[in-house]
Amino acid sequence: MSDVKSLMLEEAGQSPSVVAGLLEKETSTFASIAKLFADIKPSVVSTAARGSSDHAATFFKYLFEIKCGIPVASIGPSIASVYGAPLQLKNGVHFTVSQSGASPDIVALQETAKKGGATTIAVVNVTDSPLARQADIVLDICAGPERSVAATKSFIASAAALAGVTAAVSGDQDLASALRKLPDALSSTSGLETAAAEDRLLQASSLYISGRGPAFAIALEAALKSKETAGLHAEAFSLAELMHGPMRLIDRGFPIIAFTPEDAAYENNAAALAHLEKLGASVISLSTRPSTGLGLQSTTTGNTLLDPLVSLLVYYRIIESVTRRKGFDPDKPANLLKVTETV
Repeated sequence: MSDVKSLMLEEAGQSPSVVAGLLEKETSTFASIAKLFADIKPSVVSTAARGSSDHAATFFKYLFEIKCGIPVASIGPSIASVYGAPLQLKNGVHFTVSQSGASPDIVALQETAKKGGATTIAVVNVTDSPLARQADIVLDICAGPERSVAATKSFIASAAALAGVTAAVSGDQDLASALRKLPDALSSTSGLETAAAEDRLLQASSLYISGRGPAFAIALEAALKSKETAGLHAEAFSLAELMHGPMRLIDRGFPIIAFTPEDAAYENNAAALAHLEKLGASVISLSTRPSTGLGLQSTTTGNTLLDPLVSLLVYYRIIESVTRRKGFDPDKPANLLKVTETV
């Protein structure tokens, strides 16, 4: 394995400063979005995104529904770009999440959402992109250039920015306080010993990654990174879903990575993982407290719904190391480009 530090690892390590910067710089944008919600009182929110950005939108869905009680629905970009269908979104709010803001399909859907009556908000890293130029409100994730194909700091920044939206709209001071602590919690993950977890993944040919609520969105992101960087097949499931059909594949040594924050689902998650261990699963838990199986413990932000973002940075370091130990370049995955433009 090369000792040269990858761009993926370097950029993931920039996440604490990126989050701190965006929370400071985008204060007025958060306030504008909160005012928008207060003025129009939407009964539903829609989102559109691809890849890692879609996982950030899923994180937002769970967080926003829990804290604000407003349903959040994901709309497939092909509804507009391929099928040309109109949308009825009168008095709605539509978020598009994109690092580049360049893919034609999400730009087309944002235009369709606007024509359908929605106020559009672009959550982007490139503020002079086609998506941003067309949007009613632009929320800059302030991640700066990201050269590795694998999105790390831009994902964490997108999720943090959307958590900032949630805190502003809900007025939840606990969430706002936790966001201010998020950069320090992310920084505290540096130096955590992960070799045992890496060794288990090096021996794997397939694995499950699980979580519930906002942590399920983090599981989706983790599974994508496993596939695109390490070439390791991974499927993400809610732990509730994993206890159904997918459990059929569990046998001796089958790896399961579980994001298990100390939220309302923690006790149910712990019971499920204990059962899976009895079936032979090799469980790796990422949490803020000692947990089932091989536990990797991180610092809490003070809000259990936000803590999976801290655990994700631990995971990014694990999968980056596994990728290099397998002889792959995490910055240049086979068959992939940094910006993918789809229709």
